[in-house]
Amino acid sequence: MRLLIVQNMTVFNTIGGVLMSRIDALKSVMDENNIDGLFLVTVPNVRYISRFTGSDSFVFITSKNNYFITDSRYTEQAEAQCDGFDVIRYGSNSPWKPLMETLNDLAKKDVVNRIGFEKEYMTFGMYENMAKNVQNIELVPTSYLVEGLRNTKDEEEISLIKKASEIADEAYSHILKQIKVGMTEIDLALELDYQMRRLGAEDVSFDTIFISGKKTSLPHGQPSDKVICHGDLVTMDFGALYKGYHSDMTRTVVVGEVNEEQLKIYNLVKKAQQIGLDTVRAGITGEDVDKAVRESMGEYNKYFGHGLGHGLGLELHEPPFMGANCTTVLKENFVVTVEPGIYIPGWGGVRIEDTVVIKEDGIDIITHSTKELITI
Repeated sequence: MRLLIVQNMTVFNTIGGVLMSRIDALKSVMDENNIDGLFLVTVPNVRYISRFTGSDSFVFITSKNNYFITDSRYTEQAEAQCDGFDVIRYGSNSPWKPLMETLNDLAKKDVVNRIGFEKEYMTFGMYENMAKNVQNIELVPTSYLVEGLRNTKDEEEISLIKKASEIADEAYSHILKQIKVGMTEIDLALELDYQMRRLGAEDVSFDTIFISGKKTSLPHGQPSDKVICHGDLVTMDFGALYKGYHSDMTRTVVVGEVNEEQLKIYNLVKKAQQIGLDTVRAGITGEDVDKAVRESMGEYNKYFGHGLGHGLGLELHEPPFMGANCTTVLKENFVVTVEPGIYIPGWGGVRIEDTVVIKEDGIDIITHSTKELITI
């Protein structure tokens, strides 16, 4: 069986807000890559194309039909959610067939010659099963066909990300009133998570980062039973998950009186972040934005080790990944974060992060919490 690797990072500037336009766009990508079937296994891509909110299900798009393949746990849900799809049940008990035998039957029915599969997400075991059961059809490894479409958000997606960001902003306002000397990081992190859920989030976007003192030098430090002390920097990186879409923001505050060095580092990061916001726009690459921010940091650039930002949507981290090697040209309706930081081992660190929607003539900042240095 001959394998051909296909890559396509094509971005569709306008997809439209309805399901069929996503399918039509995907079929256009399939045509460009000379495949007449595409088998999707990763949850975000399955959800993007089908709108299905469950798990353990698959999408098979052919030039003739759209199939949603699931087991008995989800068939009723899929029939309610997946407009434009034939819902196909698979299973181990007769009259249903196992997954790959079901896929083979559908491919034969639609006279499919070349099936693309998501090589980054399909396990080797699943591939072996596919190669064994899908007969006389060429299997084509593909990379990021759906992600290329997902880069550009439609109006519905932007609205959901904005709502998730509003929830996080409101929860942040609440937690600022709770931070006191003697409280632990983990207790405050749990309270922040609870507030996001109380305000309508279905979950948190990721494990909340709530760290203080010297621990703030850890970009992804974990909250612990460390007690908040007078004079501590406190970094909070958090987000809400709302109807499948993520928000992401970071703020750093000081408990008690701010000292000269803390103020200096905070202002450096705040200035760098503003340069990032002033630079990011449609028509330039992610590496251009990253470079502008790093140059503004001068000698402190050595304390900024991660990328400047990332795409945001159905996944917390998705393309484009803005950094030194990001040649992706930013487009209208990309949603990205801008999050420089300075992390000094043994001293502490500061990060400030906003989420922005790139517009034709600028950006829309959708995280609205103040970035003036707050002392508590």
